[in-house]
Amino acid sequence: MKILHVLDHSLPLHSGYTFRSQSLLRAQRDQGCEPLVVTSPKHEASLQAAAPQREEINGFTYYRSGATRAFAVPFVGELRLMQVLAQRLLQVARAEQPALLHAHSPVLNALPALWVGRRLGLPMVYEIRAFWEDAAVDHGTYGEGTWKYRLTRAIETWVCRRADQVAVLCQGLKADLQQRGIAAEKITPVYNGVDVENFQPVAPDADFQRQWRLAGKSVIGFIGSFYRYEGLDLLVRAFHRIATEHPQARLLLVGGGETAEELTALVRQLGLQERVILPGRIAHERIPAIYALIDVLAYPRYAMRLTDLVTPLKPLEAMAMAKAVVASDVGGHREQIQDGETGLLFKAGDERALAAALDRLLRDAALRQRLEQQGRDWVCQQRRWQQTTAVYPGLYARARAVCRARRR
Repeated sequence: MKILHVLDHSLPLHSGYTFRSQSLLRAQRDQGCEPLVVTSPKHEASLQAAAPQREEINGFTYYRSGATRAFAVPFVGELRLMQVLAQRLLQVARAEQPALLHAHSPVLNALPALWVGRRLGLPMVYEIRAFWEDAAVDHGTYGEGTWKYRLTRAIETWVCRRADQVAVLCQGLKADLQQRGIAAEKITPVYNGVDVENFQPVAPDADFQRQWRLAGKSVIGFIGSFYRYEGLDLLVRAFHRIATEHPQARLLLVGGGETAEELTALVRQLGLQERVILPGRIAHERIPAIYALIDVLAYPRYAMRLTDLVTPLKPLEAMAMAKAVVASDVGGHREQIQDGETGLLFKAGDERALAAALDRLLRDAALRQRLEQQGRDWVCQQRRWQQTTAVYPGLYARARAVCRARRR
């Protein structure tokens, strides 16, 4: 069965969004489907360059929509983006003749997919990884409760009512949609997963170990994007609290993003230049061997709607690598981490609580080893991509049935 996916952006860009997308495509191909992709003009905006109209990446076909220009007037740019995406999606759907359209958030992808699906008589599945309005609040685009927020929320709900089926990243998103009146039987969680063959205990990266002078050190680490809600400033301050008690400890923050300069300044302000390593972004293929350098992975996300509703991918990778995990007790983490069994949870935003959890893990090797083993066991049993994506055939069958009934 040919499935036409609609994505915000994709490889060769690197982000949690693109890595999840690639994993879903691989899993669907293993299930016997033929997945294809159309990306929105946001792909070119993120790439900051033109992209070929059609390209092959890792054996999958990607159709591009082309760039659109920015507009100062609110929502005019978004309307133009959706118009361009709808035209390209219609063109590709007519050429490829898919059995189903599968739009992934944001809702800017779902509206064009809904229109094209109705026009061509195709079922449309909408998969939500995060609500657009909540992401906009985190980025500072507008505030929660403003007219823009309420309008975006209303559009999201309207699309979910009209999609043939809705997939969500986690239980938090499902519960929120149910509160809006979307029937539970219409919503299917497709949890984040891990390729445990690629993420498993390996030898540490010797080059980076030497370059960063980590031999014989206890390493606390974070690997990912430096978004403000990740709470990396809290992590630096908590590390400062325990640095004197643990002279051999180092803090390794791998990645980049909006708070990179602020973190560098904070490290300098606290006099931690020799203890905190900020190497920037590292090639994806080297990440498993960097995980191997780290003793404790920290995920100190601040509490907000986005982090309470959405589950991150990175803690699953860390657990698959058999690494001890400490994380804030936001809703997204509580879905994935059982406190004291597969990781440690601390009160979100509490610098002292985070410092205490880190201190405990550095001092208690037996606890650390138990969390490492139990975390990996849980991921291998519950969060392989083959398991989390096994719901797609049933989801698609329901969407096609709803579409057939509507057409009759």
